[in-house]
Amino acid sequence: MVHELVRPRKARPGDRLAVLSPSFAAAGAYPEIHEQAMRRLADLTGLLPVEYPTTRQVGASAAARAADINAAFADPQVRGILAVIGGDDQITVIPHLDADLARADPKPFLGTSDNTNLHHWLWGLGIASFYGGSSQVHLGPGPAVDDVHVRSLRAALLTGERLEITDPGESEDIGVDWADPQALKSFGEREPTEPWSWYGPARAVTGRTWGGCLEVIQWILTAGRFPFPPEVLQGGVLLIETSEELLPAREVGWIIRSLGERGLLSAVDAILVARPPVSDHTRRPPAADRARLREQQRDTVVDVVTRYNPEAVVCVGVPFGHTRPQWILPHGGPVTVDGAERRIFADYR
Repeated sequence: MVHELVRPRKARPGDRLAVLSPSFAAAGAYPEIHEQAMRRLADLTGLLPVEYPTTRQVGASAAARAADINAAFADPQVRGILAVIGGDDQITVIPHLDADLARADPKPFLGTSDNTNLHHWLWGLGIASFYGGSSQVHLGPGPAVDDVHVRSLRAALLTGERLEITDPGESEDIGVDWADPQALKSFGEREPTEPWSWYGPARAVTGRTWGGCLEVIQWILTAGRFPFPPEVLQGGVLLIETSEELLPAREVGWIIRSLGERGLLSAVDAILVARPPVSDHTRRPPAADRARLREQQRDTVVDVVTRYNPEAVVCVGVPFGHTRPQWILPHGGPVTVDGAERRIFADYR
């Protein structure tokens, strides 16, 4: 089954970029972080960030947040849309969206976590997007923006180049509390990363991506928001990452198993699993325990995937999810997962 996807045209310096809060309005709860993010966004891209009524409105209704998304798609001067952050209730926003507006003028959409809802809505409409990009997490905090984030941000919005996805060598699960003034100039506690883990046959796979935050995918499937047979993902690359809720490995395995029973695991040719967060502001296990928790999730995911699709090329540890630094990856665009050379390339056209 073929499901064609449009890849929206790129913005140009000077164009307007809608900055929205489709889930939690962190921009209003922590305005200093948001304002630093907007300055950096303009400097790094040459785009003009434009806010909407609910961008800083904490507690805005689902209908009001949807109205801002619709307005961004309806404005011909807006050439891209960036979500401030995720949240936990975007699933209630989706029914208020106007599909005709998005189809009439497709635009690059960037977001992560709860924005998996919007990515899947766009994917269903035949519009590719970019998984990643959270101004409140990756642009605003700290002394600077990570290089891998800048490169993939510019590629997604402006240049459309092909990039090799590499390991930045360090990672943090959680940054400095945004209520602390130090968050404006300090990273969180970073530690060296482990080499990515590769499984499956030593072959190269190129396919268009689908997926996102695993917990949100579960909600979307439960709500009947993916009305396609598994064959629509045939030959594709599945993206899987887990949130700051720090799910135990066995619960991650149960969700992956459900994807297998749905036929989604056997349809794809490759699977990328993000480095998972294993700590937060209140839970910070010792380093050995953090490594063990990551290994437990890795082993559980690989065991389930192998049961349903032993021919899939699998790479675990790629930083595209809830950790930082973060790569923004195509959602619906092609990614090459080379199990022979153990390299990954993403096409941002």
